[in-house]
Amino acid sequence: MTAAAKETRGFQTEAKQLLHLMIHSLYSNKEIFLRELISNASDAADKLRFLALGNNGLYEADPDLRIRVEVDDVAKTITVSDNGIGMTRDEVIENLGTIAKSGTAQFLASLSGDQKKDSQLIGQFGVGFYSAFIVADRVEVFTRRAGEPADSGVHWESSGEADFSVESMEVPARGTRIVLHLKKDEQDFADLYRLRSIVKKYADHISLPVMMEKQDFRSDEDKAKDPREKEFETVNSAKALWVRPRNEVSDDEYKEFYKHISHDFSDPLDWSHNKVEGKLEYNSLLYLPAKAPYDLWNRDGVRGLKLYVQRIFIMDDAEQFLPLYLRFVKGVIDSNDLSLNVSREILQQDPAVESMKGALTKRVLDMLDKLKKKDAEKYQTFWKEFGSVLKEGPSEDFANKEKIAKLLLFASTHVADAAQSQSLEDYTARMKPEQKAIYYIVSDTHQAARNSPHLEVFRKKGIEVLLLSDRVDEWLMNHLRDFDGKALQDITKGELDLGSLDTEEEKAQQQAETEKAKPLLERMKKVLESQVTDVRVTHRLTDSPACLAVGEYDMGFQMRRIMEAAGQKVPEGKPIFEVNTGHPLVQKLDHESDEERFSDLTNILFDQASLAEGRQLPDPAAYINRLNKLLLDLAR
Repeated sequence: MTAAAKETRGFQTEAKQLLHLMIHSLYSNKEIFLRELISNASDAADKLRFLALGNNGLYEADPDLRIRVEVDDVAKTITVSDNGIGMTRDEVIENLGTIAKSGTAQFLASLSGDQKKDSQLIGQFGVGFYSAFIVADRVEVFTRRAGEPADSGVHWESSGEADFSVESMEVPARGTRIVLHLKKDEQDFADLYRLRSIVKKYADHISLPVMMEKQDFRSDEDKAKDPREKEFETVNSAKALWVRPRNEVSDDEYKEFYKHISHDFSDPLDWSHNKVEGKLEYNSLLYLPAKAPYDLWNRDGVRGLKLYVQRIFIMDDAEQFLPLYLRFVKGVIDSNDLSLNVSREILQQDPAVESMKGALTKRVLDMLDKLKKKDAEKYQTFWKEFGSVLKEGPSEDFANKEKIAKLLLFASTHVADAAQSQSLEDYTARMKPEQKAIYYIVSDTHQAARNSPHLEVFRKKGIEVLLLSDRVDEWLMNHLRDFDGKALQDITKGELDLGSLDTEEEKAQQQAETEKAKPLLERMKKVLESQVTDVRVTHRLTDSPACLAVGEYDMGFQMRRIMEAAGQKVPEGKPIFEVNTGHPLVQKLDHESDEERFSDLTNILFDQASLAEGRQLPDPAAYINRLNKLLLDLAR
C-alpha cells in the first residue's frame, strides 16, 4: 500500500462519546494520561517479548526493549515511543477507532452528567489511549508492526472529534510513537522536570526502562556555544515490583502498580504479596479492588491474572489460577515451573497449575478473612461490591466451603436496617441454648423478607432469622446446608418443627388444633385441590390468617421465578396452604354454610397468601371479582 492511500473514518459511537467526555469533562487528575500511555507501551513490549520466543527475528537486531518520553517545549508536544510489537493498519483502525471492551454500553449508560462523579467512573472503567485527549487537542500515532517491512508503517491522526485519518507511510523502526500536541491551557506539561516526576510516580515499578532526556543544567549561553546531542537516561527503577522483597516496597508503590495493571483509578482495598519456594517456585501479588468492574456478572468475560514465566510476560488474563467466584481479584503471578511456550490448553492440563490455583485461592480467602477481622468497614465496602459473587463459592469450591461460609454476610432480624452485616459466626454466637438450626428466609426483596408472615412465630419467640434477598441466595443455601454443625433451615419449607424451642404444652395444643380443624381442612382442600398439594394447620403464624409453604425438598419460590425468567424448564410444583385456626377470618370461614361463599373466601385467602409471597396471581380479575363481591355483601 502506498503513502497516498489515506482515508478518513468516523469513530465508533461509544468511542465518540468517551472522547467527548475526555475533552469536555473536568478531570481531577489530568496527569494520568502519561500513566496510561506508558502502560500501553509496556504491554506492547511484553507482547513482543512473548512472540519473539517463537521468532527471534521480530527483534530486528534490537532486543533491548524500552520506552522513551520526550518533550519539545517550543512546539509544545510530548512524545511517548516504544520499540514493542507495533501495529498494522487494520490493528490501528480496530484499536484506535473503537472500544472493544465489554461493559462499554453499561458504562456509558451509568454516566450522570455530574462531572466529578463521571470522572471517577471514567477512571474506574479505564480509558487507555483515549486519555491523551485530556491534555492534547491533536494526537498523532506513527507505528509499524515488528517483522513487517519499513514501508508498511501507519500514520494515524485525530483531533478527538468525530473522525480520524489513517494513511500508510514508511516507518523505519518497529514499535509505536505517539505525539501529543498540547492544548493551550495544558502546555505546562511540556516541562521535562514535571514529566520526570510523573514518570517516577506512575512507572517506577514496571520492568521496562523508561528513558528521558538527561537534564542539561548549563546556561542558555553555554548551550548555544557548545550544543550537544541529546543524551537519554533511565528514570525509573525498571525492576518488576513483584520480585522485590516486601520490605523494600512502599504502600504507595503497591497502589500505583495496582492502577498500572488494572487501569483503575481507585486504590485497592488490600493486597497480598508472596514468594513461594520449595516444590513449586513462584511470586504472586494479588489485589482486592475497591470497585466492581462493569462486566463482573459476565461469567464469560475477560478475567484472570497477568502470567509471567521467569519474568517474561505470557498472557494478560490467565483465568486458570483462580476459581470463577474470585474473578474480581487482580494481580500478577510469575512462575519458574512453567515452560515459556505455555498455552491456555497446556495450563488446563498442568498439575503445577492446579497446585498453584489451590494455594492462591487459599491466599485470597485468608486475605479476606484478615480484612474482615481487622477492618470491618473496609470489608463492608468489599462486600457491597463483590459479596454476591463470593456467594457463588460454596457451589463451585467444596474444599473451601467452610472458609467461604465464614466470609459471608447477611441481613438479619437482629438489626433494623437492610445492610448485609451479620456473619454466620455472629448468628451462632447469639443462638438460644436449645436452638438446633440456623433459620433463614429467601425473598425477592429485603422488605418482602422482613415483612413475611412466616416470621411471626419467630418474632414471638425472639428467634433470629437471616433475611436473604440476593438472586443467588437460594442457590447458595442449596449448597451450604450447614455451618459449624448447625443445619441451615428455610422457614418456608416443609412442616415447621422448632423442636425444644416449643414447650410440651404448645406441642399438645398444636396437635389438638390439627385434630379439631380436620373437617375445615378437608372442605378447603376440595376447593383448592387443583392449586395445592395439601391444606394444613400452621404453626408459623400468630397474626396472619394464612401462608404458603413448599415441600422440604421442593424448589423455592425465588429459584422457580429466576429459572422461569431465564426460560428454563422447572418441575411442576404446587404449594402447601397453611391456615391459622386462631384467626377470626378462618374461624368465620369454619362456620360458613354457604358453599359458594365458602369457596370465594377460601380462594381470597389463598390469593392473599400468594401475594404475600411475592407470587403473581394467575387470574387477578377473578381475585378482584371475589373481593368486590365480599365487600358488597359486607356493605349490605
